[in-house]
Amino acid sequence: MIPAVYPQLRLDAAALDHNIRVMADWCKTHDVALSPHVKTTMSAPIIERQVAAGAVGVTVATVDQVATVLGWGHNTVLIANQIVDPFGLARLRAWLIAEPERNIRCFVDSADGVIAANQVFGAHGPALEVLLDIGTPGGRTGIRDPEQARRTAELVRATPGLRLVGVAGYEGVAPNKRIDEVIAAVDEHCRRVRDVYLDVAGLFETDRPVYSMGGSAFPDRVVDLLPTDDDVPGTVRLLRSGCYVTHDHGVYARVSPIPGLVPALSVRAVVVSAAEDGTGVVGAGKRDLPYDAETPILLSASTAAGQDKPDARGRVRALYDHHTVLSDAWNLEVTDVVEFGISHPCSAFDRWPEYLVTNGHGDVIDVWRTDFRRSSIEAHHRQQRQGVVPVDGLEPVGWLIVSGT
Repeated sequence: MIPAVYPQLRLDAAALDHNIRVMADWCKTHDVALSPHVKTTMSAPIIERQVAAGAVGVTVATVDQVATVLGWGHNTVLIANQIVDPFGLARLRAWLIAEPERNIRCFVDSADGVIAANQVFGAHGPALEVLLDIGTPGGRTGIRDPEQARRTAELVRATPGLRLVGVAGYEGVAPNKRIDEVIAAVDEHCRRVRDVYLDVAGLFETDRPVYSMGGSAFPDRVVDLLPTDDDVPGTVRLLRSGCYVTHDHGVYARVSPIPGLVPALSVRAVVVSAAEDGTGVVGAGKRDLPYDAETPILLSASTAAGQDKPDARGRVRALYDHHTVLSDAWNLEVTDVVEFGISHPCSAFDRWPEYLVTNGHGDVIDVWRTDFRRSSIEAHHRQQRQGVVPVDGLEPVGWLIVSGT
């Protein structure tokens, strides 16, 4: 029996499997492929289920995450980012040399990014397949100007070691609200990405070009504005949504357009203090609970012996490193066990190296793990001490494979 150690992250396996089926069916209905953004969980058993349900690959954010998913046996990987550091690019090149059947792609959004990649991926050896990243004004990465997009596409086409295989955007940078002005902004971004895709289609170096959009808040707007085979024959319409897999009790519960998704994730903790009337302090805080989108919500409470307290209530007033302060607290006593629903699962899993898996009745049936490890700084220093230049020769690049996985 697994001891009841608190706090604990809990994943409802039945809800997880339900969400995976719902999303797979939704993608099939809308004729889109899914390469889920697995940075949400970085947990092998979850990703295995997503791929088994029809995902055509996985999406990650960093080169370290590439190393992890390759170690789990997933060889079709999209990096939703531009990679510009020589060490990271050398690792990508090494993996492609080691197993040429791997499909590792990344984004590019500038001439500087193209030049950086070309310094590692030259005329000899494998080519780095890239997608133009189209951004939004005031957003994050991505080309803002269509003319610049065209120039960058032409530069990629003319650069040895790089191959242009598609165009990508990210509509999720908009506020996660279902209001008219946000929907209009999302639609405008989708049209901008599609227009660039159509404009540079003659430069693609593949007969299966990729049109990729990400985010879990507005996939319905994406599918309404997709290019078709009549526009560009052979187009692969690829979604990168990730948060659907566990859904949540906050942002995505309100904004997701996918019908039938259910929250699969919660955090349990113990009331450790009730020093003032109407206040309860719970033994879990910022180190345990995500708070970047919204604070957690109290779902339920029970006594230490497991008796439900249906009339208990409380509202999160403040989060500290290891404590959560509840105000408007009622019928909560020291040693009671409370359960929180969370918002934005991307920042939940990275707090937990392992978490509890439950069945539909709340019984713990397994323990699963996450892997958000980063490359060893010592490995970088060792490389410098040995005088290894990562872009020269296959032997040192092969060494990188060992150190990065």
